Amino acid sequence: MNTPILRATLVAGTLDILSAFVFAGIAGIGPVAVLNYVASGPFGDAALHGAGWAVVGLLVHYAIMACMAAAYLLAAARAPILAKHPIPSGIAYGLLLWGVMYWIVKPLRWPHAPLPHTLYGISNALFSHCVLVGIPIALIAARWVAGRATEVSAEA
Repeated sequence: MNTPILRATLVAGTLDILSAFVFAGIAGIGPVAVLNYVASGPFGDAALHGAGWAVVGLLVHYAIMACMAAAYLLAAARAPILAKHPIPSGIAYGLLLWGVMYWIVKPLRWPHAPLPHTLYGISNALFSHCVLVGIPIALIAARWVAGRATEVSAEA
């Protein structure tokens, strides 16, 4: 795990998918169905059937997470305030990710699927996006930015 993008992807991606498995499991939905649903985003409803699509879903999940991590790390490199305050910045980033996922991506892909509308549904989605994705990415970014600053000052 040499790069902060890879580290953030693996940490946040793993926490997020485990959370999805737990919350889906509580609702009686197994991990394969969760991953098939993820795969169905870019590959359509055919991905909802067959365990082979679960591997594709896992790859899609981590690819999306890599984009989320890369975007934040690029922003943190240009806006040091994000690295200076990683917890509130991570929570804010999680809120942004939640908004994009639930108010843009999901309605565009699944226009007839209901959005979370219960306290439980909204809370678990916000918990996952803010606590398990936003904060870990922000903490990894803060450590990376601090390391870069140390390297620059050592060279000077």
